[in-house]
Amino acid sequence: MREFLRAALVESGFDVILAEDGNIALEEVKKQVPDLISLDLVMPKKSGAKFHRELSKRKEWSKIPIIIVTGHARDDLGKSDLKELTMSGPGVYLEKPVKPNNYIAAIKKILKMDTTDEEKETAETVHLQSDLKNIIDSADPETLKKLKEMINKTK
Repeated sequence: MREFLRAALVESGFDVILAEDGNIALEEVKKQVPDLISLDLVMPKKSGAKFHRELSKRKEWSKIPIIIVTGHARDDLGKSDLKELTMSGPGVYLEKPVKPNNYIAAIKKILKMDTTDEEKETAETVHLQSDLKNIIDSADPETLKKLKEMINKTK
């Protein structure tokens, strides 16, 4: 997956530094502060949440935008970490499998880069889906019931 996402980024003109695990990623950030970090919730040696906690300890690193790409948003391996990360501000997450155009559009939006109309629309959809998933995951049953009723009224 790392190579797949790297290829999509390189094809879109981005410079990419890969890290095989959370510890190596932290070392790379120490060498050169990136414009954005793309990470998974489940990584060898240091989870995405632990990695983010390390970034948060230093003021200059805490402002680095983060996009989370994971296949563990809804399972026991990642669900609690995702909730922690989205509550503390990293922002957008995408669930695997990820389409390259969705990934690139989300990154361009985070970095406030020029985008085509199609990329803007894709990025808006990705952000909206991410926000909705966060709301639904943190909602109590009564709120979900009201939401369902509201959706049914609009049909």
